[in-house]
Formats: sequence, C-alpha cells, structure tokens
Amino acid sequence: MKAAPEAQQRLLDLQDLDTALDRLTHRRRTLPELAEIERLDARLAELGDVVVSAETDVADLDREQSKAEQDVEQVRQRADRDQKRLDSGQVTSAKDLENLQSEIASLQRRQSALEEVVLEIMERYEAAEGRLSSLVEERSAAQTELTALAERRDAAAREIDDEMGVTSAARTAVAKDIPDDLLALYEKLRGQFGVGAAALHRGQCQGCHLALNTTDLNRIRAAAADEVIRCEECRRILVRTAESGL
Repeated sequence: MKAAPEAQQRLLDLQDLDTALDRLTHRRRTLPELAEIERLDARLAELGDVVVSAETDVADLDREQSKAEQDVEQVRQRADRDQKRLDSGQVTSAKDLENLQSEIASLQRRQSALEEVVLEIMERYEAAEGRLSSLVEERSAAQTELTALAERRDAAAREIDDEMGVTSAARTAVAKDIPDDLLALYEKLRGQFGVGAAALHRGQCQGCHLALNTTDLNRIRAAAADEVIRCEECRRILVRTAESGL
C-alpha cells in the first residue's frame, strides 16, 4: 500500500486523538461516583427492607401494648366493682365477704402482674421505635448523599462528554486528510490491537516498544517515502518521522 508521507504522518495525529477518546471513555466508565452510587443503592435497598421490618415490629408492639392495657383496665374495673360491693355493706354473709375479699386481692395481684407486662411492652416499644427512627434517619442521610453523588456524577459526565465532543470533531477533521484505504487499514489494526499506527523512533517501534534489527531498518531505509511500512513484530503501521533514526 502507498500513501503520501504527509497522510502517514496524519495517522499519528489520528492515533493520538483515538487514544485520548479511549482515555475519556475509560474515565467516564470508571467515575469514582459510580462505585459510591452502586454502594448506596444497595444500602438503600437493604434499609428499605429493614425499615419495613422495623415498622412492622413497632406496629405489632403497639397492638400488643393496647391489648395489655385493655386487660389491665378490665381487671381494674372488675376489682372496682367488687370493692364497691364490699364498701356498700350489701354483702353480709361472712363466707361471701371472705370470698369477695379474696377475689379483690386476686384481682389486685392480677392487675399488678398485667401492669408489669405493660411496662415490659412499653420498654420494648420504645426500643423498637428508637431503632426505627435511627434507620429512617440513616435512610434519609443515604438518600441525600446519593442525590449529591448523582449530581457530581452528572457534572463530571457532562464535562467528559464536552471534551469527547471536541476531540471527536478534531478526529473527524484529521480523518479527512487520510486516504480511505489507509484509514480502513488503520481502523482494522486499531480494532485488533488498540493502537493502529505508531511512530518509528530511534529505531524502535512505539507500538510494541521493540527495537528493530539491522535488516528491518535497512529495508525501511530502502523503501520509498510513500510506501506504507508495517512493524514486523506487532504488524502495526509504522510511521517514519525525522526522529526515526534512519
């Protein structure tokens, strides 16, 4: 393949722009905010499940406390009724009085026991409510942090996209200076190796960074200026420059 030396030189400019685009693409794909966003998304999903579980615990304990308080109130009302009967003097039989007093004492013990249950449930409720509050605060903080990270990610991505736009426009302009067949070969090699064209610098290929032997250097010296040279080691297009050492 033949191409004007100037066109071959432009391959190096094109490769520089493609390398810059590759770096920008890598930067965009590996923004540090992306990993943090992924971590926070996972934590928020986990917190969502935990908060639902904590809300269920609080609701269950609230119902349990209401039930226990109702039990206390029922026993208290029954004890109050018995106490009123006792105080009214309506019960005159010694045996009935003894039974009534015994029942009042039993109800009072029962009330005391139920009140202990209520206090125990209240303590569990307060602990569950505190845990729920803490989880909700953590979820809110994580959501705030996620929003801030998304904003930073978007700002960084826009900056990279702008730079990629400028670089892509420059690449399009450079590509117009290169013959179609040479450009097609370059694109094919770049797809295979990442780098399609490299300079020959002081007898060394800048693509594979290997020094050429004397035979290859002599072959290149003897080649016409418009001959497209390939590195014998990496098969990339080898562009001769004033620094080639020929």
